[in-house]
Amino acid sequence: MVNLRVYGILLGENKEILVSDEYIRGNYYTKFPGGGLEFGEGTRDCLKREFKEEMDLEVAVGDHLYTTDFFQMSAFNPQQQIISVYYFVRALEPIKAPLRTKPFDFDEREMRVYAERKETETFRFIDRALFSEESVTLPIDKVVARLLMTRY
Repeated sequence: MVNLRVYGILLGENKEILVSDEYIRGNYYTKFPGGGLEFGEGTRDCLKREFKEEMDLEVAVGDHLYTTDFFQMSAFNPQQQIISVYYFVRALEPIKAPLRTKPFDFDEREMRVYAERKETETFRFIDRALFSEESVTLPIDKVVARLLMTRY
């Protein structure tokens, strides 16, 4: 079974890179914002929905950056193959979601969400000079991080 994921690369005013710090089923992940494609959606609509759901942020989806071109088994379900599609996105309004300065800086509200859903997330920008493939956790995100550092 294939699981299609769609992620957005949002750059800050000084070209910082937005990441999502997530705590899922007892494990910590730093990744690009985005998520799973739902039936009936196109990839761009999925990304707009994910940013609205996760950050309450309207975005414009720009250029395609990368689509997975190798086999990647899901970290959560060994019966699934992951295909990820990455686009650049631009915020159409100021970011309302709290932005953190430290990784995995979850507050009480986010920990209550975790207790209910077994997952929670926060967002932060990483300075471009400090960003590398080591800044993200998932294998496909590491490929995209290398692309960002070498091409842009």
